[in-house]
Amino acid sequence: MASKDSVSFTVKIALLLCVVCSIFISSAAVILKPFQEANKTLDRNKNILAAAGMFNPDVNSDSEVDGLFAQFTPRIVDLNSGEFLSDAQMADLGINPVSYDQRAAINDPQLSDAIPGEEDIASLKRRVRYATVYLVEGSNGEIEDIVLPVSGYGLWGTMYGYLALEGDGNTVKGIGFYEQKETPGLGGEVTNPRWKGLWPGKEVYDDNGNVALSVIKGVGQGVHQVDGLAGASLTSRGVDNLIEYWMGPKGFGPFLKNLTNS
Repeated sequence: MASKDSVSFTVKIALLLCVVCSIFISSAAVILKPFQEANKTLDRNKNILAAAGMFNPDVNSDSEVDGLFAQFTPRIVDLNSGEFLSDAQMADLGINPVSYDQRAAINDPQLSDAIPGEEDIASLKRRVRYATVYLVEGSNGEIEDIVLPVSGYGLWGTMYGYLALEGDGNTVKGIGFYEQKETPGLGGEVTNPRWKGLWPGKEVYDDNGNVALSVIKGVGQGVHQVDGLAGASLTSRGVDNLIEYWMGPKGFGPFLKNLTNS
């Protein structure tokens, strides 16, 4: 019988502990995954609701999110045509509005394309072919709210958020960024409620249908300008660029035109 002080005994005990720990960690990961996915969905839905002015963390609780979000219908849009994907098209692609991960799709050559340098004003490098939009319909079937995912490079990294529009596809209801790496107190003010409060009522397009909404240095004037962030010109420019890109012909421009003309 091997001595308990022997090297082989020590190695066996160490290996046994490693196996037990690995089983424990793997089991914990499997058990926790549904909770992690649920929290991820909750966070996404809260951000969509907040952008549309339908959720205020100072007033609403997480328990209200499911009921509020039930007003939305998620749809997948072909960004090239601006049309909704049919059930058959989604089945062929293996995607659906509930589980489609747009950020993961950006790395899939079957679901995304490289953006030519001269078109990449938001410094995205790639653009998905299909995007999930969130719609609220009124009792008469008309679209009342539209929430669109937007992204673009700021000073230190890509900013991810949602832009909410009224049913006319032009008037802004709100904006929110749920992930950003900007400097706290400067570019990080993209999450400041005061600055976000400047957006509702602004208009994306001019009378000719061109993207006119911009973030300017200083104080914005009229319905097409939003105040820039003090001391954060590159972040302000990043927000301005992502608005121009995603509301333009390579982003949601064709979709919004189709939606409002239908």
